[in-house]
Amino acid sequence: MSLKNLNASNKTHKVLLNQLKDKKTSKIYNKFEKNLKLNEDFIVAVSGGSDSLALCFLSKIYSIKKDLKVKYLHVDHKLRNNSTKEAKFVKLLLKKLSTNLEILTWVGKKPKSNIQSVARDKRYSLMINMAKKLKIKNILLGHHKDDLVENFFIRILRGSGLNGMVSFDQKTNLQNIYLIRPLLKFSKQHLKYITKKIFKIYVEDPSNKNDEFKRVKIRNFIKNLESEGLDNDKFNLTIKNLRFANESIKYFVEKNLKDNSTNLNINKLVILNKNFFLQPEEVVFRSLTKVLKGVGRKYHPVRGKKIDKLIYKIKNDKSFTTTLGNCVIKKLNNSVIVSKEP
Repeated sequence: MSLKNLNASNKTHKVLLNQLKDKKTSKIYNKFEKNLKLNEDFIVAVSGGSDSLALCFLSKIYSIKKDLKVKYLHVDHKLRNNSTKEAKFVKLLLKKLSTNLEILTWVGKKPKSNIQSVARDKRYSLMINMAKKLKIKNILLGHHKDDLVENFFIRILRGSGLNGMVSFDQKTNLQNIYLIRPLLKFSKQHLKYITKKIFKIYVEDPSNKNDEFKRVKIRNFIKNLESEGLDNDKFNLTIKNLRFANESIKYFVEKNLKDNSTNLNINKLVILNKNFFLQPEEVVFRSLTKVLKGVGRKYHPVRGKKIDKLIYKIKNDKSFTTTLGNCVIKKLNNSVIVSKEP
């Protein structure tokens, strides 16, 4: 970097750090820094909404203080006519942080149903591919405390088990890239404060007001519950307690995998012994789901009903061969062999 550019960069850093003179901003940032605890370069996923713009500012300050490189990515899904215009507007907004936003474009056929879910998967796919290209292992996402509550109710409607209802982990490994959610302890109200103070404006996604989407219906439902006296602090305590229980189950799942399975040829073939299926029902379900996902190398795990049917078959049939989740499953005597489908 030339001396001229270095001086300009130092001046920008000083201006940004001066924002911490505001007591509320400083308090929010200190909490963010304490939660993140990251000492490697990272990527920030930017939507342009108030949550992600707050994350942009907080992560920029973090990168300055920790002397880390940060890359900002926005996905233009091309699902709406003005999406490209919005992407360019977000790029302009981030110039206030003297930051260049790279826009990734979703090229190809767009879904007519399950739109938000498919768009999310494509967004993750594009960002993960870019992370691998840049050799960066960490992607920061803007999910916050309110999203945690929404996710809980959405999973209930889907009939999810305990793991699904509390699955918004602070850190998730996906294709050897870490998806990190450093804002899970922050309310949307605090994030809006940061965004309004730094950027003055943000992008409102019109789909957030479209009650044809399940997430929007849930959001409105939660607002009604709050008006009837829903206590967010007590609700978060409930989720926290459920999470403790979930972690206990995870421990026994890992123990089952370690004690009762043999992994051959780097997850291409796994042998499960009789004791694998003699554990508590939830432990067997999660253990088998994990094996199928690892061997089949699918983005999403196999659906629960199909796993239940497979477990029933394993426990009741002496021998069989079937396929599920890109895997071939064979039962021979008292062992089950799971291999990658050709």
